[in-house]
Amino acid sequence: MKTFFDCIPCFIRQALDSARLVTEDETVHEQVLRNVLQATSKMDLRDSPPAMGQYIHRLIRKTTGNSDPYREIKDHFNHFALELYPKLKARVESSANPLETALKLAIAGNVIDFGVNNKLEESSVYESIENALVSPVDGNFEGFSDTVSRADNILYLADNAGEIVFDRLLIEQMPLGKITLAVRGFPVINDATMDDARATGITGLVEVIDNGADVPGTILQECNEAFIKRFRNAELIIAKGQGNYETLSEVEKDIFFILKAKCPVIARDLGCRVGSLVLKNSTCAVISE
Repeated sequence: MKTFFDCIPCFIRQALDSARLVTEDETVHEQVLRNVLQATSKMDLRDSPPAMGQYIHRLIRKTTGNSDPYREIKDHFNHFALELYPKLKARVESSANPLETALKLAIAGNVIDFGVNNKLEESSVYESIENALVSPVDGNFEGFSDTVSRADNILYLADNAGEIVFDRLLIEQMPLGKITLAVRGFPVINDATMDDARATGITGLVEVIDNGADVPGTILQECNEAFIKRFRNAELIIAKGQGNYETLSEVEKDIFFILKAKCPVIARDLGCRVGSLVLKNSTCAVISE
């Protein structure tokens, strides 16, 4: 997906929010903003939004000397999600269709996105869960279920810390021996890394690899060779979150994108309303509103 004009104000907001999260020094805030404004004036709008996200957060880490500014937030939401996990798992197992319920909960967890909302409260996660459970996933769920059951090699691309506990609910409803989970190679926003996979117990469930990159999405040219080989060889890819959709929506591969449409640009590109639960195949979109 290309960068739209409406993405540019979001870049500036995200840069300022992140700088303020790390330091109260307004000199640093100004330096970050000026550099990001200069970079956006020169960026190639054919690139996906996460390309600028990579630049912004590299700049913030370099300027502040903090290699993982969102570490405390990630730890908090990992712990919070793990506390919710037993009750959510029970809801999955007692439901009429455990795979569909787990899918809804995985999408609900996509609300834990500090690139979109840096003031996210736990109450918003509870609200997202309850809304998802009463919202049907229409159209291609059977196709998703059938594809998952037939695939022998599934690559699941994770998105955010905390959210990966919700992904675990979905992964547990699939053939575990056929799944590899991929996380980011280095910290960027609150995206999940190997540390988060370990902290949430997922490394004991399925094989976990990192993609070698610090992009809030999956730009293949930025990823390491080991990940690219896994990506190319996978029969099915499940890509979680807006960043993965933005970077992979035009890649010719059998991909199911699962996400919550959290901004007008994404919603317009998907042809849905903001807040919709989305299950989109690389060739067919399925939307629940």
